[in-house]
Amino acid sequence: MDEIKKEDISQEVFDLYDDYAHNRVSRRDFLQKLSIYAVGGLTVGSLMSFLMPDYQNAIQIQAGDKRLKSDYITYPSPKGGVTMKALLSKPSKSKKKLGGIVVVHENRGLNPHIEDVARRAALAGFVSLAPDALTPLGGYPGTDDEGRALQSKRDRNEMLEDFIAAYDYLKNHKDCNGRVGVVGFCFGGWISNMMAVRIPDLAAAVPFYGGQPPLEDVPQIKAPLLLHYAELDTRVNEGWPSYEKALQEHGKDYTAHMYPNANHGFHNDTTPRYDKEAAELAWNRTIDFFNEKLK
Repeated sequence: MDEIKKEDISQEVFDLYDDYAHNRVSRRDFLQKLSIYAVGGLTVGSLMSFLMPDYQNAIQIQAGDKRLKSDYITYPSPKGGVTMKALLSKPSKSKKKLGGIVVVHENRGLNPHIEDVARRAALAGFVSLAPDALTPLGGYPGTDDEGRALQSKRDRNEMLEDFIAAYDYLKNHKDCNGRVGVVGFCFGGWISNMMAVRIPDLAAAVPFYGGQPPLEDVPQIKAPLLLHYAELDTRVNEGWPSYEKALQEHGKDYTAHMYPNANHGFHNDTTPRYDKEAAELAWNRTIDFFNEKLK
């Protein structure tokens, strides 16, 4: 069979994958519903393979890149006796203190893609810290399916506390200038919004297609926000109009971008939901924003 092309796949398939990736349908139901679209030479197996992330060939900055100093570190969780694992990265030749970026993963733990994103942030001239919220359960288990299953066992507010602790660790790190922002994707987008609510000194927050905070918490936001949304991401976008209204009513500093014809997860270049043009534009905007706010 010829290689599957993104343009040959209906939007319903991407929506179905989104439901599966966010635990709204089981794997069994996902495969059963996917079979409806296995027509014209397509098989369920080929569709499944097409939709799954490709960590082997899509990494932009490999581990061990000589331009970076990148190591796993641990920091204390607010939950007594628990130590969190995270990837700490910075430019290898930097002699000065740098702005800090906490990089928050999706709903599946610190997988190779998010480690790659953290290295990209460091290569842009920052010290980045990418925690693994699955650390108390043994860490990212090696596959996203297993990672989602593990992350569903953790309380999301406890995970939020672990990322707030990551902010504290990075803010006080010897290589950080004390100005720390956060960027997060999907679940990490919600974490980014909530860190803006919870941390008065947060210097910048960049949620990618993230769930919005409770509207009653918007007055607590002090950090400037750069928000990225995908036009086809109807699930997350439902909460945006009321969030924007609250941001406006309370005079908050925010900029929002809606990327046309882009799906939830458009920045993740390991899956077919990736939109190269939107992802590169959003990332360039993100780095420009951090250059302005963290240096």
